[in-house]
Amino acid sequence: MHFHLLTKLTLHAHLPAVAGLAAMEHDFSLGTVQVSLAPQERFEEFLQSRGKRVTQQRKIIVEEVFKRHDHFDAEDLIVHLNANVVGGRRVSRPTVYRTLSELVDSGLLRSMTLGGRTVYEHDYGYPQHDHLHCQKCNKLIEFHSDEVAQIGEALARQYQFRVTGHRLIFTGICADCRSQRPTRKLDLV
Repeated sequence: MHFHLLTKLTLHAHLPAVAGLAAMEHDFSLGTVQVSLAPQERFEEFLQSRGKRVTQQRKIIVEEVFKRHDHFDAEDLIVHLNANVVGGRRVSRPTVYRTLSELVDSGLLRSMTLGGRTVYEHDYGYPQHDHLHCQKCNKLIEFHSDEVAQIGEALARQYQFRVTGHRLIFTGICADCRSQRPTRKLDLV
């Protein structure tokens, strides 16, 4: 299962009033976040703080994960790692799963369940954002909305709740999938 990513997408849309917010044109593009350590360095610090070794396999996994920004699942990563074997050594499946879990625990990755699969994305050095998820092709569109943050802040005030983060995923069918002609049984005869 592949998860396609459209990132830093600027959308302009007229939104209906939500929770007292007036409809207006919005820029939903993601901002940037400055970090003091490279992901590899931060992961090494995390492992050392827990008395774990920094192995060559873990280094290979972290390097591959942060080489580009894509949403991926463990199977995608395993296939990609083993297609690009470094030094003749394959990275074992259990090591990939353990390392992904450690990357989530360290705050470098976030995981989410989409279509019954656990999907990972960068968290460290990446701005807070939300997603549109196409249930047909698994396309993920990232966006940032000040209004979503304002709604969260208003709810927190109302319920005296301290928000430490949020995740919002709108599910539906993307424009590309909606524009495809549906296959009818007669077309298959």
